[in-house]
Amino acid sequence: MAVIVQKYGGSSVADTEKVMGVARRVVATARQGNQVVVVVSAQGNTTDELIKQAKAISKNPPKREMDMLLATGEQVSIALLAMAIDALGQPVISLTGPQGGIMTDTQHTKARIRMVDGDRIKRELEQGQVVIVAGFQGRTQNGDITTLGRGGSDTTAVAVAAALDADLCEIYTDVDGVYSADPRLVPEARKLAEVDYGEMLELASLGAMILQPRAVEVAAIYGVTLHVRSSFYMDEGTKVKEVDSVEREITVTGVAADENCAKITLAGIPSDVNTLYHIFSALAQAGVNVDMIVQAAASKSTTHLSFTVTREDLAETLSTIERLQADEEWEVLADDNVAKVSIVGAGMMTNPGVAAKMFEALNEADVPVFVVSTSEIKVSCLVPRAFCAEAVRACHRKFELDTAK
Repeated sequence: MAVIVQKYGGSSVADTEKVMGVARRVVATARQGNQVVVVVSAQGNTTDELIKQAKAISKNPPKREMDMLLATGEQVSIALLAMAIDALGQPVISLTGPQGGIMTDTQHTKARIRMVDGDRIKRELEQGQVVIVAGFQGRTQNGDITTLGRGGSDTTAVAVAAALDADLCEIYTDVDGVYSADPRLVPEARKLAEVDYGEMLELASLGAMILQPRAVEVAAIYGVTLHVRSSFYMDEGTKVKEVDSVEREITVTGVAADENCAKITLAGIPSDVNTLYHIFSALAQAGVNVDMIVQAAASKSTTHLSFTVTREDLAETLSTIERLQADEEWEVLADDNVAKVSIVGAGMMTNPGVAAKMFEALNEADVPVFVVSTSEIKVSCLVPRAFCAEAVRACHRKFELDTAK
């Protein structure tokens, strides 16, 4: 008897008809002799609507209360899906994240899972139940409800799969797999049969919205194989797993784009390391994740520092810098009209000239580049947001990613 964890995103349960479609798929899986755990997101745009209501009341609502509000979306989904599965004659029980044993840290709206106590889920499975667990949420040791940030249901599913030592973790979504680029930007983008954990982690963190980066990270740590596939079709999707290869034939696997970026430039700050420490430690304490960083000397004693954050964190970043600045004569510039375009591929480690080829592609397409960052398996360029789509298409063409290898 296999233990299978299935995760369904908000678009998969957006209305009654889709909820019933998910229920039929779940019941079919259970009746094949499997123990099934289902992790569900809030329906459709429910989370966005709840955020909008909160912002209409307060421009800066308390994060604890935001979690209390946002967690309700998933509770609607799990109850409706449980009713649909029950109507098909399958024993079922729905559990909130806390009831399902999801324990997190205390970082409201961006909590991280610390452990999953799977005892309750295991007991229900042994009684023949399909178990539905609310994604995106958990609780602290003090009993406060927390949420895991955008895409957090993916992380819930992978963490539950790891805790149960599940045989398979299926991520059902509105696309049928992981592509070499966003098909909406690049119609000729190719679906990938398999992707290595490292490549998928980079793609996810660089803007590919298929999986939450933390979900991929947890999967890699615990060796959970993920199968990303469509909620609406039975086609095979993309397997995310450890890919053994002595030498990669494909240099670049995919191109990712992230428009959720803002660039901050601090001009004329002291060039000593102590200043950098105070800036970035203060941002870390404020829960702001800093991405691309570049520093350029302005004089013998001052420097210009540029870095990127998410657009959601822009206000918090500027507020934090304002507190640090005090009487200092720093010039603070913010630009949220930027996007990050990246190429990713494990084969880049053993193939020189990849960055040069990317710059050639962007130059040929007349795309300006503000900031560049690299790792062993990726190159990222910050470009004007208006040039994002063309930059993605140019890189996809240059590396011939529409051609099956």
